[in-house]
Amino acid sequence: MRIALLIVVMVIGFSSAANAQYDYPWCVFGGGLGASGDCMYSTREQCLASASGRSNTYCDVNPRVRFKQHAPQRPR
Repeated sequence: MRIALLIVVMVIGFSSAANAQYDYPWCVFGGGLGASGDCMYSTREQCLASASGRSNTYCDVNPRVRFKQHAPQRPR
């Protein structure tokens, strides 16, 4: 029983780590979500729809996307 539970926990942990590789451009902030917010929205409309059902929340651009440094391009 404990081994099965351990396997389930590992699968859940690995699947969430795989989803964390992509930084979605929109986040819901406020309403007790913490400083990092809820950043899993591809469009502003998705973010606004999620924020509309929560109290004291707002949508903004994901800070990780906003301040992401692009690799410098090599001169040809």
